[in-house]
Amino acid sequence: MSDMEYPLVYASWETRAYWEGCGRGEIVLQRCRSCQTVQHKPRAICATCLSSEIDHFVASGRATIYTFTVTHQNQALPFRDHCPYVMAYVTLEEGPRLFTNIVGAEPSTVRIGMAVVADFAPQVRTDGEVFAVPRFRPE
Repeated sequence: MSDMEYPLVYASWETRAYWEGCGRGEIVLQRCRSCQTVQHKPRAICATCLSSEIDHFVASGRATIYTFTVTHQNQALPFRDHCPYVMAYVTLEEGPRLFTNIVGAEPSTVRIGMAVVADFAPQVRTDGEVFAVPRFRPE
């Protein structure tokens, strides 16, 4: 199976650091300077204490599968040519969960608690941006 071509990423001012990090092969998360909460999805304020004192940092890229599903049917392009594929929530080592695609493993071998590591699908773009879609593969 060839690599899936994901829909093009749109980066808002709140999410730009995350998508630029993915383009460099890094997961970039936010940490609140006031309460130390690590958060994802990127936003202008802390979801815990509402502080605007937010820092960005590069995460380890390691995670474990929290839950998953194997998709056997999907008629939407570009997904239909890649069935079956695995969609999962992974818990990052730093705490937040991401919804992602698991690659590099047969769907029948994927398990809850499985250690995975970030992998990135670069996007071919005509606007000069360098972004990638994060997905995870077995460690």
